[in-house]
Amino acid sequence: MSENNYSLAVQHYACAQQIQSDDIVLLHGWGSSSQSWQPLIPALQDFANIITIDLPGFGASPEISEFTAHAVVELIATQLPSKCVLVGWSLGGMLAVQIAARYPHKISRIITLAANAKFVASRDYETAMPLVVNRQFNKGFAADPQATLKLFAGLTVQGDINERALLKQMRALPAVENINANWLQALELLARSDNREAFANLRQPGLHFLAEKDTLVPIAAAQSLRALNSQQKVQTISGASHALHWSQPSLVAEQIKNFLLPPLLDKKQVAHSFSRAAATYDSVAELQRTVGDALLKKINPQQDVQVVVDLGCGTGHFTPQLQAQFPHALIVGVDLAEGMLQFAQKKWGQSHLVANDLESNVNNLLNDSNPIFCCGDAEHLPFANQSVDIIYSNFALQWCANLPRLFAELQRVLKPNGELIFTTLGPATLHELKSAWQQVDNHVHVNQFHERDILLDDLHQQGFSEIELEHNPTVMAFEHLSDLTRSLKALGAQNVNRGRATGLTGRKTIQAFKQAYENFRSNNLLPATYDVFYIKAKRL
Repeated sequence: MSENNYSLAVQHYACAQQIQSDDIVLLHGWGSSSQSWQPLIPALQDFANIITIDLPGFGASPEISEFTAHAVVELIATQLPSKCVLVGWSLGGMLAVQIAARYPHKISRIITLAANAKFVASRDYETAMPLVVNRQFNKGFAADPQATLKLFAGLTVQGDINERALLKQMRALPAVENINANWLQALELLARSDNREAFANLRQPGLHFLAEKDTLVPIAAAQSLRALNSQQKVQTISGASHALHWSQPSLVAEQIKNFLLPPLLDKKQVAHSFSRAAATYDSVAELQRTVGDALLKKINPQQDVQVVVDLGCGTGHFTPQLQAQFPHALIVGVDLAEGMLQFAQKKWGQSHLVANDLESNVNNLLNDSNPIFCCGDAEHLPFANQSVDIIYSNFALQWCANLPRLFAELQRVLKPNGELIFTTLGPATLHELKSAWQQVDNHVHVNQFHERDILLDDLHQQGFSEIELEHNPTVMAFEHLSDLTRSLKALGAQNVNRGRATGLTGRKTIQAFKQAYENFRSNNLLPATYDVFYIKAKRL
């Protein structure tokens, strides 16, 4: 077959409900076909359209003259939609990393299962399959493909907590009848593959699963992958083998869902958590004050400013400072947590709490010389269209999951050329805490935050211009882990994301978590990173 007319075998599975995610494209591993995704497809169909692709020479795809990385990547790229989530298992995962690196505009997120940065170990990368083992397997396949495939099926499930049952499932799959030259070429490609540079430079958010009992990709590769790119999430699955999506399909599917879908935030729970923390918030908010002071200095001097909103004002620390900066303007502190607002009212005395809708009252309050406070949600503000000159927000907008809705609402209330200036947290926030928990269980323990590119893209799409972003990661240090956790509790920054643990956490789990966090200790202190973004934008 001429490769100019070549076409890969592609299967489509429509989303069972209202689509919530980009299309998900699945790339299988060596020695299999798209049928290897059977355990995951139904769960993924709940929130996305699914596309499976048979690699050249595998499944229903004809073989090609030479199974090279360039040829295969180019063929797969022609089958991808304009934007998708790319998921790959083993060989498919290694190809997915190369595709994401070469076509970043097409891949919104990348997920790999049992895929290493290098499949075969070398002196400068030891957490991979030993060279002698790889050579022995490849020679065995060249001499006796059928016998080696039978061995391979056993290796994919070896060590799994459900090994016997999984082996029966694997052997029940349709027999392979189209073994061709591409199969050995694919093995040789695996032996040569080195994705370290591509993985280190991945720009898309990524989730990478490794299995505790994998005999082909050692679990120690988790640390190597994290060292290559700390922005990529590496998840280990306890008790699972190389075929981890056959071993624990429900867990893998749930983790993928948590990763792909926007965090589900219970606004009532957020408000309740911060209301309870009102009395203790200021005592532990050193970082918030430092960052907020720096943000104040970034506001451009302006004339004729009538209305300034301190969005997510909390205890009102910056609201009077905004009043001093704009003495002739109405300053409105808005917060979701009534407890915070009540504390702010008492703290600043003359300021008063406005409980009713402000939309019809702003003009009547313009001559008020003191800040006022109002309970409100950033995604549903109580202001008329084009009624606000400046929105200042310090560490509040990260609690809004739906960025398009949020920025559309802020754009609605701002006047033409009105300024939005805010700080928020990026995905590397508390990565030490996240990493320590990942070594203990599979629950979500750290709030999920939006990536830089997503923030910028959504601001632009909702009608903002002159967008500026300053990235300033800040590391705080604590003598004891309990000091950090008490600080988070005192701030009211509780974990409210989908996938969080419910119920009590056992003593052994807590102890394992503490030991895992100790690996980050430096100069006798435990670090906690806050991934701070300063962002300015103007309404068109």
